Amino acid sequence: MTSAPTTPAVTSPDRIRVVQRRTLTVLSAAQIVGGVGVAVGLALSSVVVDELSGSTVISGFAGTATVLGAALLALPTAKAAGRGGRRMGLALAYAAALLGCALSVAAITIRNWPLLLAGLVLVGGGSAGNLAARYSATDLSPPGHAGRHLSLVVWAATVGSVAGPNLARPADQLGMDAGLVEKAGPFAFAALAFALALLVVMAGLRPDPLKLARERDGAPPVPATGGRRTLRRAWRTLRATPMARKAMIMIAVSHTAMVSVMSMTPVKLHHDGSNLDVIGLVISLHIAGMYVMSPVVGWLADKAGTVPVLMGGMALLLGAAALAGTAGHSVWRITTALVLLGLGWSCGLVAGSALVSESVPVEGRTAVQGLSDLLMNVCGATGTVAAGAIVDRLSYGTLGLVVGVMVAAAGLWLAATHRRAT
Repeated sequence: MTSAPTTPAVTSPDRIRVVQRRTLTVLSAAQIVGGVGVAVGLALSSVVVDELSGSTVISGFAGTATVLGAALLALPTAKAAGRGGRRMGLALAYAAALLGCALSVAAITIRNWPLLLAGLVLVGGGSAGNLAARYSATDLSPPGHAGRHLSLVVWAATVGSVAGPNLARPADQLGMDAGLVEKAGPFAFAALAFALALLVVMAGLRPDPLKLARERDGAPPVPATGGRRTLRRAWRTLRATPMARKAMIMIAVSHTAMVSVMSMTPVKLHHDGSNLDVIGLVISLHIAGMYVMSPVVGWLADKAGTVPVLMGGMALLLGAAALAGTAGHSVWRITTALVLLGLGWSCGLVAGSALVSESVPVEGRTAVQGLSDLLMNVCGATGTVAAGAIVDRLSYGTLGLVVGVMVAAAGLWLAATHRRAT
């Protein structure tokens, strides 16, 4: 007895619109609470590692660990999404972050900085989940709307991400009141946030947008493959889509520039005598720059084109690097540089991700998206290692110069290749 064919109503335009609205709502809710989890730990991780290890160079590994964790979990998250839908991929990422927060609390309690770095690697799963959520928003987007839908989910992270660093001190006090050691409370609070994000995704992301998109497009099921085969499938798809390759490079450059400067800014401010309140405010404003204007960036990417927005992002990142490099001990100049840094990152991420999603067919989408997130986070992790060494041996100003040269070279390459293509 043959199975009944899929009824047209299941993938009708009206049905797709209803599911897409629900998907955007659920993803936005997960981004809010997931953003809290990422930002609470991000605000203090480098400072805690600095205190436990007594080394500025090792403190830079805090940012490296979380970025590396996001990189290591990018392909497993994509593989899980390819086989079981977006819900399974996001659940894997948030569950890893929850485990990492628990390990970080234990590490701070016994004052073991290597164990804390190991926990921060798993905490990077929160970033992997939040990054994967933006692609989940595009599976059912109408043509020409990928930038706007993606940017709405990115924007939703504003609430949690901006509030998160400012919750570090209250969470620390609550943790000590509950019997935790100093600075363990924020990581315990982050664990609760990731648990809620996991619950939101598992309960709310039904029907799964990727499964429905494949059903609508008649795409074949993705075979159960290992990580190497997932990578090979992604490379095969990229060879046929040069625009996706260009987008991946610009995403990686934008992310590397952002995390390199941002990861060392709390240490810079801490060494200059700023307290946790000032550090939290600066990081909050930086994260606001990353997310608040993302709907405008998405609209511009859909209307003006993704490549012009990418070039605008490079200009903003260059300005941020120049201002940070010449800021000296001025907190307001550093703050302005961090806001511009966030805006440039937003342009690179939103426009680049929209270009990746629109360039790649649905059957190869998760593999390419996973590879893109792997690349951006490996480059970002490398950047944070280099940033720690540069600040320790030279200066924060030199870091701004190095980042500025990298961004300028990428922007010139993008402009030249775009002119040749047109």
